[in-house]
Amino acid sequence: MRMRTMHSLAYGLSQFDCPITFVSPPDMSLTDEMKADLTNYNLNFREAEHVEQAIADADVILVEPVVQPDYTKSRDERSGDVGGTPSNYKITRELLSTKAKSDAILLHSLPRMDEIPADVDITRWSRYWQEAFNGVVMRMALLALVMGKME
Repeated sequence: MRMRTMHSLAYGLSQFDCPITFVSPPDMSLTDEMKADLTNYNLNFREAEHVEQAIADADVILVEPVVQPDYTKSRDERSGDVGGTPSNYKITRELLSTKAKSDAILLHSLPRMDEIPADVDITRWSRYWQEAFNGVVMRMALLALVMGKME
């Protein structure tokens, strides 16, 4: 909740009638300053400490890693315990099939660690591969526009 992505998303959603539930460990929850900002923007938000407390109502499930990985090294090169995602923050196939709406979509900024197991990739909920592809296309278009290669 202290990541730039979450702040941008919250501020963006404040422009719509869109309730949002932030799920995070207590030590990573929204700051008091952020809560005050969101309240001032009239964002309909709540907080939860377990993904099961929020997933049944979600139309869109956006996952960010709980553990910030070291992307400068491959998984095999990292030394020591890099930590893992606590089970109450993982989005598993079982959780999706038993608790999530059948038409909900699951997004992730990628790359992922263990917060979404690989067997979720082929489910009807996963949209993170399309999200990544669309992000590349958008960045290409913006660069072309900025560089004057298109109008």
